[in-house]
Amino acid sequence: MKVLILGSGIAGLCAAIRLAEGGARVELVSPYISERSQSVMAAGGINASDNVSLHAEDTFRAGCGIESRKAIEELCQSGSGIISRLEDMGVLFTREPDGTLSRNRLGGHSEARTAHAGSSTGKQIVTALCNKCLEYEAAGTVHRYLNCHFYSALIKDGVCYGALLLDDAQKKIVTVTADRVIAATGGQNALFGKTTGSALCDGYAAAKLFTQGARLKNLEFIQYHPTAIETSAKNILITEGVRALGGRLYYTENGRRVYFMEEKYGPDGNLRSRDVVSREIALCPSQVYLDMSGVSRKAIAAKLQEPYFFCRLYLGIDITKEDIPVTPTVHFFMGGLRVDDRHRTDIKNIYAIGECAAKYHGANRLGGNSLLAAIHSAFAAADDILSDETQRAAGACQKEASPVPDFSEEIRESEEEIARILGGQSLFSDRYILSEINDVMKRCAGIFRNKEQLEEGIVSLRYYEDVLNKLIFDSTLSVYENYRLPCMAVLGRAILLSALKRTESRGAHNRSDYPESSPSLRAASIARWENGEIHITFEKEDTGEETHES
Repeated sequence: MKVLILGSGIAGLCAAIRLAEGGARVELVSPYISERSQSVMAAGGINASDNVSLHAEDTFRAGCGIESRKAIEELCQSGSGIISRLEDMGVLFTREPDGTLSRNRLGGHSEARTAHAGSSTGKQIVTALCNKCLEYEAAGTVHRYLNCHFYSALIKDGVCYGALLLDDAQKKIVTVTADRVIAATGGQNALFGKTTGSALCDGYAAAKLFTQGARLKNLEFIQYHPTAIETSAKNILITEGVRALGGRLYYTENGRRVYFMEEKYGPDGNLRSRDVVSREIALCPSQVYLDMSGVSRKAIAAKLQEPYFFCRLYLGIDITKEDIPVTPTVHFFMGGLRVDDRHRTDIKNIYAIGECAAKYHGANRLGGNSLLAAIHSAFAAADDILSDETQRAAGACQKEASPVPDFSEEIRESEEEIARILGGQSLFSDRYILSEINDVMKRCAGIFRNKEQLEEGIVSLRYYEDVLNKLIFDSTLSVYENYRLPCMAVLGRAILLSALKRTESRGAHNRSDYPESSPSLRAASIARWENGEIHITFEKEDTGEETHES
């Protein structure tokens, strides 16, 4: 069994390790080393609750009841086992003086359940996974392709047999056949410009697979993290842990501090779910700050090293003495490739895991569930692949694996496209049009949207799609930039069309022209590509709940 994994962050690494343990051969593809993946930015922690039913209820409620209860329960049940596995691999989670696991209570949580490694949980986990993966790389079970971008999947009659990759250093197409392909490519940060995430996550892989037959789900649900600081390069997350440890949100009006979350929602107002807090901050008449007076120096030193460092470096602020100016910013994408409970996409032999898969989070992700879902989904996909192989080896599957069809035409076309790009000799930078797309997405898919904005954005992106298919950019910088942007524009249009079709407000999707939730739309949005057009429909998940809403 040979498995091709696109992406080497936490989800990709976990899948690679699990598959290698099970005897599969793994090809791990990424443009950069794992230490540059978005996963290292995860600061808040990973959920692992002793009260699984309460964790599941919080997750279901935060997601506004549109995700499968069964899937959510399986996710929450996996938390404790995942923590144990990570510790076995060397992750040093913060512990209390009595030796018990230190857990924070984040926004939308009914209890403290978020385990963390100081405020650099992602870095700790990536380091441990890289070390474990190196064992399999040394044994030859895992092979890495660095400096490689996904170009397209090799698909015939709805079945995937591998992928075409762009070797960016050699500027040539590489063909990799595989029994299974796993997409672990993250979210769509580059569509929005400055976010809390990595611009290396651009949504291209999901968009390309969309045009090749995979469906997309819940694209309109974009999580704005309520507390970030703005810098010239990117927006930097101020972890929810600050509010868990006593940080309070306020703005100043007529010389008076207005603690608006507490005034509206009571003593626990600062720990409402992210969609609620982001909306309230967006409605404030002036700059919002985090009051740090209630956070002890000891807590900052033990659990908030990264916020302390970033505020000192970028803002010149000492958070042991000064408050933090914060703003909501794009942080996470609940939408992505539609998958089943085993993380299979609509294309046979292709799986999706981590943030590029739409699963578990519904309309709004609960803090601390991102890392949990990344690892849980990786194990679920890997176990399904290994189970299929075990059954086939045991004779349970009578039909042998199909031989790889002839893809010479697809390979020839891709090579001609790369040659066309390299032969264009254009000095026109892609950055201008990318910035224009960013402006459209930020303006039309912000915390609040309306019909007029969405329709205007759809027209703009349709125009950019047409333009991009005729342009060649400066290939001395990157060939990849030349072919990723048209698909990114398609993905942006699918997001806006999904938001236009959902004529209600729910979770992270807020329509100023439809401020209430609609019982008939308590369902997942599904985007389908057909003959160059995007079609949006809705399907109800098996939530185990009545569809009536008050």
